[in-house]
Amino acid sequence: MKKIFLLSLLLAFHLTSFGQEETSNTRKGKFYFYWGWNGSKYAKSDIQFKGDTYNFTLQDVVGNDRQSQFGIDPYFNPLRMTIPQYNFRLGYYLDDKWDVSIGVDHMKYVVARNQTVKINGTIAGTGTVYDNTYANDPIVITDDFLFFEHTDGLNYINAEMRYTYNLYQIKKFDFDLIGGAGLGFLYPRTNTTLINKPRYDEFHLAGYGLSILTAGRITFNKKLFVQSEFKTGYINMPSIRTTMDASDIAKQHFMFSQWNIVFGGVINIGKK
Repeated sequence: MKKIFLLSLLLAFHLTSFGQEETSNTRKGKFYFYWGWNGSKYAKSDIQFKGDTYNFTLQDVVGNDRQSQFGIDPYFNPLRMTIPQYNFRLGYYLDDKWDVSIGVDHMKYVVARNQTVKINGTIAGTGTVYDNTYANDPIVITDDFLFFEHTDGLNYINAEMRYTYNLYQIKKFDFDLIGGAGLGFLYPRTNTTLINKPRYDEFHLAGYGLSILTAGRITFNKKLFVQSEFKTGYINMPSIRTTMDASDIAKQHFMFSQWNIVFGGVINIGKK
């Protein structure tokens, strides 16, 4: 995944270096928006859990995304369309090639059930079989030990700078390549049950993210477009809430990647 990250970064810089000359600024001063959906992948990660009576780390934990079954409901239901993994973005063209934007990448992250990982640290005061001192010992992540997922969701709220390179035009269709980079913060709603503690499921500012992107876009009549994106980056969350006690936190960082399909439009506000 790190190799993919580096290759995407090189492509993004390549696009900014070899943009073609254009005689008119057809996008300058215009806004664009889009909505679509993503599939996500995550690298293995270590997760540290820390509280008053415990401090332990699970190593190389596997996490997966969670796709909603495709259908009119919920994907196109206005009241439920935020349930699937989605991407929303609003941008502004500084000129015909460069734009700035803000958006939400609503991913989902689920720790795989019944996987065996290594554990290090101590657990005490729970009155369960898990009270012990661990040194690189194997443990199975069962629901009575840990239920952990960012499913509403792993919300990456970010700002980006993007560059558009026009490949060619056929009548009313434009074919573009896009490269960009961004940064933002993570505001997940983490659903957690840790050993015998009550379930916790609230939004919390947990950390930050960095990302780069490459995309291909087809635009009709310079107004409506469909876009396919590949985004990859790094997420670091040093403050994940896990219980009703604010002192109980988890720490986690990992590489991620997204494959997105989005639909949008270009709008010209205040001009004829």
